[in-house]
Amino acid sequence: MKPHFRHEEIQRELKSEILAGKYDTAHRLPSEAQLVKRFGVSRPTVARALQDLKAAGILERRAGSGTYLCKDREPIPKVRQLGMIVPGLGEIEIFDVICGELASLARVNDLGMHWGGSTRPRAEVRMGTNEAMELCERYIDTGVSGVFLAPFEHTTDNEAANRNITERLSHAGIPVVLLDRDICPFPQRSEFDLVGIDNFAGGYLLADHLIKLGATRLTFVTRPLSATTVHARMVGASAAMRAHGIAVTRDFLQAGDCADVPFARKLIASKQLDAVICTNDQTAAQLLQALARLDIKTPQDLRVVGFDDVRFATLLSVPLTTIQQPCRDIALTAFNAMCERLVNPTLPPRSLLLTPRLIVRESCGAYLGS
Repeated sequence: MKPHFRHEEIQRELKSEILAGKYDTAHRLPSEAQLVKRFGVSRPTVARALQDLKAAGILERRAGSGTYLCKDREPIPKVRQLGMIVPGLGEIEIFDVICGELASLARVNDLGMHWGGSTRPRAEVRMGTNEAMELCERYIDTGVSGVFLAPFEHTTDNEAANRNITERLSHAGIPVVLLDRDICPFPQRSEFDLVGIDNFAGGYLLADHLIKLGATRLTFVTRPLSATTVHARMVGASAAMRAHGIAVTRDFLQAGDCADVPFARKLIASKQLDAVICTNDQTAAQLLQALARLDIKTPQDLRVVGFDDVRFATLLSVPLTTIQQPCRDIALTAFNAMCERLVNPTLPPRSLLLTPRLIVRESCGAYLGS
């Protein structure tokens, strides 16, 4: 695979905008300083991208005026474009990996990929529902061939926003492939292809593992307004408990901020727990910190497990037992699903769920006494 260079990404983004008719010979392109700010790169990187476009006969420099499209340039071969609408890009590790892999797959298959107004996400820019809707309209206006969407969560208007985005794209005839989660509550399914991990199986694996280690009093912790994947994980964990003859209490699901010490105190005081299943690794890491402030030792006093297997899972004070997200396999499956959808738009909606893998480390207590 070709090495990854930022100036090449900037070239592709500018070419895509030229094809979409954003620039013409009468109006100058953004200045180098504007492009540096937009893409978050150095001036030499922008200068190289512009120079390569000039060398290709696409741009010309007019002294004292700026950079313009060449009046007599050769037509740019039209490249099919794909788009991403992924809230949390630049913040959530699994989406960074999945989207980076999708962009690489698009590149080697001679497809363009829009990250959403930039060639790369920037951590300081958080996508809200309004920004996502604007991006959706931009994709419709520029005529992208398909869009990868990770639906919103943790917002009061997430369900309406997800439905509005998918309806607008569908009405425009643009295929949508959902990443990680659906736009409707579990176990309902929407009319769109969905690619992710089997969250029910992942929740089952975690609870089954804890029970085999001797845990009998389990709870499941999540943030309020979480995605449908969380419910699938919780239902999977509940199924494992019932399979072992353990009752699932009405307060099995606990929603709150695990970084908040009072919430953690209330959690452990509400019932005599011996294990906590957290909705993801970030929640588990926050809970471990809160428990440490309460002098609760993990896993001696309380076993804790997460979900995702992000990079910091091995770097915590107590390395985290978790479920591994096969991010690159998810990206490959999603890309193939999009290609198949583009060839045959009449395919029925598909759920392409990859098999989860349990990663055992110290936090579950598997090595106590060893």
